[in-house]
Amino acid sequence: MAKLNAQDVIASLKEMTILELNDLIKAIEEEFGVTAAAPVAVVAADDSAAAAAPSEVSVVLIDAGQSKVGVIKAVREITGLGLVEAKGLVDGAPKAIKENIKPEEAEAIKEKLTAAGATVEIK
Repeated sequence: MAKLNAQDVIASLKEMTILELNDLIKAIEEEFGVTAAAPVAVVAADDSAAAAAPSEVSVVLIDAGQSKVGVIKAVREITGLGLVEAKGLVDGAPKAIKENIKPEEAEAIKEKLTAAGATVEIK
C-alpha cells in the first residue's frame, strides 16, 4: 500500500460527508485512545481565577492610629496633596486614599501607611 501524504488526506476529507467525518473521528478516538473534546473544565477554571483577582482596587484609610502626624506625612507623599488637604483626608477617615489602581501599587501604599501607624484596607 502506498503511503498517503498530507494533500491526499485533506483531499479525501473534503469529499466526505458530515456523517462520514463523525465516524472517522470516533474511529480515531477508539484506535488511539484520545478524545476530540476541548478541555472545557480547564478553560472555566482559568476564567474563574481571572475573575477572582480584580485588576483595579482602592486603598481606604480606616483609622490614623496614634501617630496621626506620621500618617499625614505618608498621605502627602502618596497623594501629592498639601498639608491641609492631607490632614482633612486623615481626619475624615474612613476615606479612600487612592482609587482604581493596580493591586501591586495598592500593597505598596498599604505598607507605607501601616508603617506610619495607620489602619488600611484594600477594596
